[in-house]
Amino acid sequence: MPYTPSGFFCDRLIRERERRDGEGSLNKPLRFNGQDFSVLRQECLQKKNLFEDESFPATVESLGFKELGHKSNKVKNIVWKRPKEISENPQFIVGGASRTDICQGDLGDCWLLAAIACLTLYEKLLYRVVPHEQSFSDGYGGIFHFQFWRYGDWVDVVIDDRIPTFNNQLVFTKSAERNEFWSALLEKAYAKLHGSYEALKGGNTTEAMEDFTGGVTEFYEMKEAPKELYKIMKKALERGSLMGCSIDSLVPARFETRTVTGLVKGHAYSVTAVEECKPSQLKESKVRLVRLRNPWGQVEWNGPWSDNSKEWTTLSKTEKEKLQHQSAEDGEFWMSFEDFKKNYTKIEICNLTPDALEDDKIHKWTVSVNEGRWVRGCSAGGCRNYPDTFWTNPQYRLRLLEEDDDPEDNEVGCTFVVALMQKNRRKERKMGANLFTIGFAIYEVPKEMHGNKQHMQKDFFLLTSSKARCKSYINLREVTQRFRLSPGEYVIVPSTYEPHQEGEFILRVFSEKKNTSEEIENRIEADHPVPAPASAGEESEEDQQFRTIFQEIAGDEREISASELKNVLNRVITRHKDLNTEGFSLESCRSMIALMDVSFMDGTGRLNLQEFRHLWNKIKQWQGIFKHYNADQFGSINSYEMRNAVNDAVMCLVSRSGFRLNNQLYDIITMRYANENMNIDFDSFISCLVRLEAMFRAFQAFDQDGDGTIRLSVLEWLQLTMYA
Repeated sequence: MPYTPSGFFCDRLIRERERRDGEGSLNKPLRFNGQDFSVLRQECLQKKNLFEDESFPATVESLGFKELGHKSNKVKNIVWKRPKEISENPQFIVGGASRTDICQGDLGDCWLLAAIACLTLYEKLLYRVVPHEQSFSDGYGGIFHFQFWRYGDWVDVVIDDRIPTFNNQLVFTKSAERNEFWSALLEKAYAKLHGSYEALKGGNTTEAMEDFTGGVTEFYEMKEAPKELYKIMKKALERGSLMGCSIDSLVPARFETRTVTGLVKGHAYSVTAVEECKPSQLKESKVRLVRLRNPWGQVEWNGPWSDNSKEWTTLSKTEKEKLQHQSAEDGEFWMSFEDFKKNYTKIEICNLTPDALEDDKIHKWTVSVNEGRWVRGCSAGGCRNYPDTFWTNPQYRLRLLEEDDDPEDNEVGCTFVVALMQKNRRKERKMGANLFTIGFAIYEVPKEMHGNKQHMQKDFFLLTSSKARCKSYINLREVTQRFRLSPGEYVIVPSTYEPHQEGEFILRVFSEKKNTSEEIENRIEADHPVPAPASAGEESEEDQQFRTIFQEIAGDEREISASELKNVLNRVITRHKDLNTEGFSLESCRSMIALMDVSFMDGTGRLNLQEFRHLWNKIKQWQGIFKHYNADQFGSINSYEMRNAVNDAVMCLVSRSGFRLNNQLYDIITMRYANENMNIDFDSFISCLVRLEAMFRAFQAFDQDGDGTIRLSVLEWLQLTMYA
C-alpha cells in the first residue's frame, strides 16, 4: 500500500540513518526484505536443506495479479522447479556471460532483456549486479542473490532457485545453453524487487539500465540531437558512461535484418569510442570518428572507415595505433561521425555515478540526490497551468558554483542534467497504480534572495518566467534533460501534470563541475511566544458580552472548565454566519485550556478571566485570517492555502518572527485537519493553531539550554502528548 505521510517520514528517517552508517552503498547494500544472503546460505548448508523463500514463494502470487493471476488459464500448468530438476548439469554461467545467454520467454519484458544484454558488454558492471562466486556445486544451498540500484540505494535481493516451468521448459527468460541459469535467476530477482513477474510487463530499456548501474540516462533522437552531440558523447565516454544506439525499423517484421551497408535495423549497438584523426591528405580539418560494437560479435559496417576501407591508408602508423585499428570480424568497427548521424536514429547515454566508477582517472560527474513526495491537498500542486497550487509543490534550491572547463562557443555556463524519477509505481500496479505524467521547471533566484532558504510563494511564480524546463511532461518513470545555465542559484520545482496526485519521487542533478542541491525546507524554530499587548481602549460590545457571560458561568470560582468554555465561545461564534460553523468541539476547548493554562501540565485544567481574555484575543485575530482565506464564503479554506494562513496567524500573535514549519509538518497538518475534500473548517483551523502553539511552548519549557534538542522520559512524553 502507498505510504501514509507519517509512515513516509518514519521510513525516510530510517533510510537517512542507514546512509550515515554506510548502508545502501555499493560496498554495503541494503538487505531487501531484511534477508542476509550469507546468513541464510550458511543456515541451509548446516541444516542440509535447500532454501525456500517465503517472501517470494513458488505460488501464483509471485507470478502475477491479472494475466498471470489466479483466474488466468496461463498459470494452471506452470510448475516451479529447481535447475537440478531441469538439467543434469546445471551451471550458473557457461563460458562467460554474453548476449546469447538471454532469450525472451512468455513475458513482455524485452526492455529488461535488452538492458541485460547491454550489461554483458561491461564485465565489471555486470558482476556488481550478478555476483559471480555463485554456483550449483560448491556451497550450493538453493539460494542466490543479485544487486540492484533502487531509488538512491543499492539493495541485495535474495531468491531461491525455483523457476516457473511448463513441460520442463523455462516459461520466462532462458539461455541458449539449456544448462545455463544466471539470466533466468536474475530475472526472478528483478521480479521479486517489483512484486511479481507480471509487474515486469512493458517498460523502457533505460529503466533497467539505471537499476543496474545507478546512473542517469539521456535519450536523443538523431533528427533533434543538439549541435554539440559529438562533444557530449566524447565527455560521456571520458566519464565512463554507457552508450547505446539503434536504427528504427518501421516494419516490425524487419527487426534485426541486415542492410546493404552491414548495419542491422531494430538492433542495439554499443558506442565504445569517440576520437578525431588527421588524414595525411587533409591540410586543415580533422575527421571525427565513432567506434561501435555489434553484440553479435560479427556483422559490421562496410562503408567508409570500416575495417578494410581505403580511408585507413591515409593515416600514419601512430594514428592507427592510437585508434587501435584492426581488421577482424569481431563485431567492432569505426565510422565517421557524419555517417553515424545519418544511419542511426537514436542514442542513449547512461551517465554513471562516481561510486559506480573505480578508475580514478575518469572525469566523474558531481551528483546530488534529493527524495521527496507529493501529498494531496498540501504539496501536490500540479504543473504551471494551475497557478493557485503550483507554488505548493516541493522546491529544491540548486547552486551552480563553477563554470565548465571548455565553454561552448566561448559562452560561459555550467552543464548539468536533471532527472526526476517517480517511485514504486511499477510495484503498485496490482493496486491499480499507473505512471503519473511528470515534469519539472527551473527558476532563477534573484540575487537579493541568494542564501534565503524560504519556500518561494505564489506571487514569485506569477511574476517570474521559468529559466528552463523539461521538454515535456510525460508518463515515464523518469524525465531527464540536459541544461547549460550561468553560475548562480536556481529553484527546481518537480510536479505531476495534474494536481492532487500523490506519490514519491527522487530528484537527481548531475553536473560537470561542483553543484549543491537541497530541498527548500523552512527550519523548524520558534521565538518565545509573547502575548500581543491588550488594547488600552474601551471594551467593545462583544468584549463586554464575553465578560458578562464569563462571570455568569464562572460564578464564585472565577474559573471555567472546558465544557463551560465551549458554551461561552459557541454562544458568540455561532452568531458569525459567514463562518458556517457549528461551533467548537469539547476536544478543541480542552486543547485551548492546555495552551492557556499558565502552569501547563501541573495546572488546574481551568481558565481564569485573564487567561480567557488572552485566548479570546487570539481567536479573534485567527478568525480574521480565516475569513481572509475563506474567499468563497463556504466556511472553509483550501488545504493548499493552509500554509499561508498558518504563517499569517502565528506572525501576528507573537513577537519578532514567530514560529516556522517545514514541508513535512504541512503535510501532517493536511492529513490531520483536512476533510475528504481537502478543506479545513474553522474549528479545525483553530484547533491546529492551538496545538502548534501549545507544543512549541511545551518544547521550549523543556529546552532550558536553548540548543534545540530535549530529552524526555516516557512519563514526561506521555504527560506532554496526552495533555496537549
